[in-house]
Amino acid sequence: MWTSNTLGEYELLDASDGERLERWGKYLLIRPDPQIIWKGIRKSPLWKKADARYSRSSTGGGSWDIKKLPDKWNVRVGEFTFLIKPMGFKHTGVFPEQAANWEWSGNLIKNAGRPISVLNLFAYTGGATVACAKAGASVVHVDAAKNMVAQAKTNMALNGLENAHCRYIVDDCEKFVAREIRRGNRYDAIIMDPPSYGRGPGGEVWKLEDNIFSFLTEAVKLMSDDPLFFLINSYTTGLSGSTMAYMLSALSANRGGRVEADELGIKVSSSNMCLPCGASARCVFN
Repeated sequence: MWTSNTLGEYELLDASDGERLERWGKYLLIRPDPQIIWKGIRKSPLWKKADARYSRSSTGGGSWDIKKLPDKWNVRVGEFTFLIKPMGFKHTGVFPEQAANWEWSGNLIKNAGRPISVLNLFAYTGGATVACAKAGASVVHVDAAKNMVAQAKTNMALNGLENAHCRYIVDDCEKFVAREIRRGNRYDAIIMDPPSYGRGPGGEVWKLEDNIFSFLTEAVKLMSDDPLFFLINSYTTGLSGSTMAYMLSALSANRGGRVEADELGIKVSSSNMCLPCGASARCVFN
């Protein structure tokens, strides 16, 4: 399992009964997690002191029950600072488990010894964009949600990167990739964090299991003649790290890439064990 030992002001305090208890800077949040199927083993005394809790509805969706929480605040996660705010579908704007990938990609960029261009697809609020830009790469950040791209710009500014070489694109990722192929643009590194299901700004439907292989097939065409890495994340239980690794291996075989895959995880303070939080497949070229 890939984990980070430097999560800054974020801490996963406890996990049981379908929920995780987390510290986000000064505030304690309780959020549901489908991986937490064990029950009755809560150890932390802080469950009763949570500032907010997100509860799922039996009819779908859910809502926040907020006792004491600002609309937004800043938290250092890993080496970087991010804007945090309670959003729909239990999100806060940051996935702390991705710190392991931020460290990995940042080190590759720093040690490349040459300028690196990165394409970040389904880029959300820009955790990977911040990490790659901080390491010295130029980044093209693409997401279909205008408000998430705006938050990514805020996160860049929070890390002193407002003047970094970064383009922000609000667009459907499949359409953007198709246009980039026609334009002849190429990238040394590609990162993608595709959702299980979503809609583009024009109503385009994205379903991961149906779209991912054809999309990957097109995306690898954007790799430069001297590529550095390709990273794909999945939070869909039906798309394992091994499955992603198989696809990446097949599509990058003629480029000599080395592929590995594993779960991402976060250490739970109360048990000293790791909670699985999705999976990643990584391909490094040299």
